[in-house]
This record gives sequence, structure tokens and C-alpha cells, in this order.
Amino acid sequence: MRPTGRHSPLLHRPPAPHDPEVRAAARHFGRRRFLTLGAAAAALAFATHVPATGAAAARELDAARIADDPFTLGVASGDPLPHAVVLWTRVAPAPYEPGGGLAGQSVSVSWEVARDAGFASVVRSGTTLALPDHNHTVHVDVDGLEPDRTYHYRFRTGGWISETGRTRTAPALASAVASLSFAAVSCQAYHDGYYTAHRHLAQDDVDVVFHLGDYLYEYAVNSAGGARNYTDRVLPDVFDRETVTLEEYRLRYALYKSDPDLRAAHAAHPFVVAWDDHETENNYAGAVDENGSPAEEFLLRRAAAYRAYWEHQPLRAAQRPVGPDMRLYRRLHWGTLAQFDVLDTRQYRSNQAYGDGKHVPGAESDDPARSMTGAAQERWLIDGWRASEALWNVMPQQVCFSQRRLDLAEQAPMSMDAWDGYRASRDRVLAGAKSAGVENLMVLTGDMHVGYAFDIKDDFDDPASRTVGTEIVATSIASGKDGAERPANWQTYLTANPHLRFYDGRRGYVRVRLDRARARADFRTVSAVTTPDAPVSTAASFVTEAGSPGLVPV
Repeated sequence: MRPTGRHSPLLHRPPAPHDPEVRAAARHFGRRRFLTLGAAAAALAFATHVPATGAAAARELDAARIADDPFTLGVASGDPLPHAVVLWTRVAPAPYEPGGGLAGQSVSVSWEVARDAGFASVVRSGTTLALPDHNHTVHVDVDGLEPDRTYHYRFRTGGWISETGRTRTAPALASAVASLSFAAVSCQAYHDGYYTAHRHLAQDDVDVVFHLGDYLYEYAVNSAGGARNYTDRVLPDVFDRETVTLEEYRLRYALYKSDPDLRAAHAAHPFVVAWDDHETENNYAGAVDENGSPAEEFLLRRAAAYRAYWEHQPLRAAQRPVGPDMRLYRRLHWGTLAQFDVLDTRQYRSNQAYGDGKHVPGAESDDPARSMTGAAQERWLIDGWRASEALWNVMPQQVCFSQRRLDLAEQAPMSMDAWDGYRASRDRVLAGAKSAGVENLMVLTGDMHVGYAFDIKDDFDDPASRTVGTEIVATSIASGKDGAERPANWQTYLTANPHLRFYDGRRGYVRVRLDRARARADFRTVSAVTTPDAPVSTAASFVTEAGSPGLVPV
């Protein structure tokens, strides 16, 4: 339903996955275009499944022969539980080459978790294989840890030792923990600027970071790094094209994760990640891509993107994809203080109404059959709220949840890619929160490349209606380049949307502190991203009191 020709012609070339089974599946789809979507998905699941092959599938490299630093992409941790956390790294002495310079061989990697940064008190350790099937990435789900504790971790292979990462576990489920600090980030287009905000975040005092999508962008990055305008390095031509194949997605993650500021943020804090669209392709919806390609063709690309995403993030085996399907929505707890319901608003959504873009809502967009989350995820969300014993119920997700009128007309256009294009779905979610007795609802959002603070209203068209929650929109890390404190539409948006309490167009992140009495959100912004080393400052701060939704500036 979306217009064609808006981006590079590379979007229109058919995927050419590197796995022989996938190439065979693609040829089969070329002969049998009449396959149903279900049959296509089943074939893809078979063709792109990654077997647990172990050491027998690839010759093991003598790690002592690795001559260059293999930990070029740093370390990461994520999804903290009371007794477990996921540790991640990738062995890639030549990260900008297919296979990372390991010629299809597996590599033995050891890991350690300690109570101290000097590793005098090691509490867990082990050895695993970095397999070529997984692009030599390592996911270690370390259990047997103590709740609510900071740990340090590192990896070894041959004579090489990775940098040290710092992580932590969540408090025990029944713990009446007093407070929690977290950050929300999103949208880090490498070609739009430096990741200075990540460097400042690495130095900030937060317990966990929520990445709300657009971790990478599929668009080409030229030899100068786009707006970074490198004068001291030249990026390989392999990045100067749109990502479509599995190898291209893998290499793009290598480019992004080699950034020192992103590496620093990952090493400093555990991350909880959720994708949006650009990790696969701009504004895709379920099995529908931006250019109207046959579903079976796009699902091949989606399978490649999902596989590379899992490989390069600190995610558990439960999130490992099978073909074009990956269960990314999940629930985390921070004692009885907070429950986090992390959504996936891309994989299961109905196609955007009215051909996407900006449009006045109408019968097509308001069709009750349309869904942002899919029926199963919607039930999971509302059932989780009904069972929640947390004071704060936080919903990290991707696109703008609150109503956002884009001009002052009585019948104003809205974004058909955001929840405004799925108003019946939003109404069901808010009705579910009400029926579950959720009193302290906070929605965390990315995607917008600006910072917003919204009061979520019972009726967005009536400013006097009851406030039922708050929405905190994290601006981008780099996407949109430098931005401005007050974009050209600043006054229009504030006037058209009385529930919009804050709007800033610069880059940065949001820091949130929850306690038993209130939540405080600090909007942290940097002055520029097209030049490095910009300082960070707090543009605005808001609080919302427990039991009394509504944002108040401080």
C-alpha cells in the first residue's frame, strides 16, 4: 500500500542470502509465487533455521593463532533477572570482513563473572564456542547469581582479554525495592552523527538501559561515514549500499558496534533491547514491506534481519528466531516497584492505513479489526497487567502512543505509522489497563527523533478529561543530525496537542528515576552530533506522582 521509489533502487533487488538452503528456497518461491503466506513462512522457517551444530560443524581454530584483537565489537549484557543476566560478545579480529576474519572456524571463548572489577572474587565462569553459524557471537545466560547486585564480567580467547563490562541483576520478585534508575534511548543512524549521547550515558548512574528501536539503519553509509565526515579513516565500500542479505546485516552491526561510544554504554550498563523498523526495513508492517514486494520475498529479508539482530544483541535463547519469526515481546520485573512489558509493534501489526504517511483518521484507520500488536500480544499485555503486583507498570515500545495532531485544522492529519493510525488498538490497550486497575502507567517510546512528554488522556480530544498515564518519548542518539531545541513546528504541536507537555528537537536520551512516591524524567540533550565531544545538559525535568498521573515540571 505504500508508494514506491522513495529510496535507493537497491530496495528492489531480490535478496540473495548466503545460505544454500535459503537460495534454494528463494528459487522455489520464484517458481511458485502462488504459495500462501502461511506456506511461505513455513518454508522460510525450515530454510533459515540455525541448527545447534556444535563443534562438529566447523573446525576449531587454535585461538593462540589469533594475531589481532578479536574483541573489536566490545561486550554487552542484558535482560537482567533476579538470579541471571545475559552476557554477549563477538569474536571478530577483522570485523569489516565477512566472517570477521575467522574463515568459518569455531573459536573457544571463556568467560568470568566477578563481584569486583579486579576479578579477585570470581563467582561464575565457563567456556563456550563461538560458532560460524552464529557469526561467532557468544550468548551466555549466566544463572546462580545473587539478586540486586552489581557484577563485572569479561571474555578471553587465546592470549586476548576483552574489556570489562559491568552488569547487575534485578531485585527478587517480592522485594519492596525503594528505587530504580533507568535510561531510554533510540534511533542511532550512524551516518547522521556521532554517538556522543552514548558516551555521556556510559558515565551516568542508571541501573538499566532500554533501547527502543532503530539500533541500526539499513541505508547506505559512504566512505566518510556520512555526516561524521571522517578525515582520518575511510570506511569500506561494503557499507555503501542498503542492507538486504544476511551478510550485509551482519556487517552493518559490525560497523555500528565498533563505535567506541556505543561500546562504552554497553560495557557500563545492561541493555533491554526492542527493535523498530530500520533493523529490517523502513516502515514495514508484518509481512508487508515499504515497496509492495511479494510477501515471500520480503520474509526472506526479514529472516536475515531477525537472525542478525539476535546474533548481535544480549538476548536469551527464547528470543532466537526461527526463519522470519522472532518472539521479542517479553516481561521483566524490578521487585514490586516496576513491571516492564516490552512490546513489538512491527512484526504483528496490520498494514498502515491510507498508504502510510500523514492522513486524517477515518474508517480505514479506525477499523476495529486493525491491530498494532496482534491479538496474542495484546492479550499477553493485558493479562500481565491483571497479574501485576508492581507499583509502576512501564510499557517500553516503539512508536508514538499518544494522539499527535500535526496541524491546527479541525480535522488534522496524524501519523498512520504511529498509534494514531491504530486508534481502536490503542483504545483496547487503555481499556485493558483500566480494567486491570493499573494506576501508574508509563509508556516509553522511541522513533520520533525528538523528546516529548505527554499526559495520556481518557479522551485526547477533551483536555479536561482524566489523565490515565504518562508517555516519555526518548529523542534519537543521532538520527536527524543535530536538531534544534525548538523545531519549526514546535508551537503548532504544543497548541494542537494540549496534553503535550514538552517538546525538544535535539539529540540525547531520557533518564527516569522511579521510587515509591513518584517518577522523575530528565531529558538529557547534547548540543550537536555532527561534530564529536559535545557536552550534555538537562533540557527539562518532570515528575508524576504515584496514584496521581500527570506530568509536572520541576
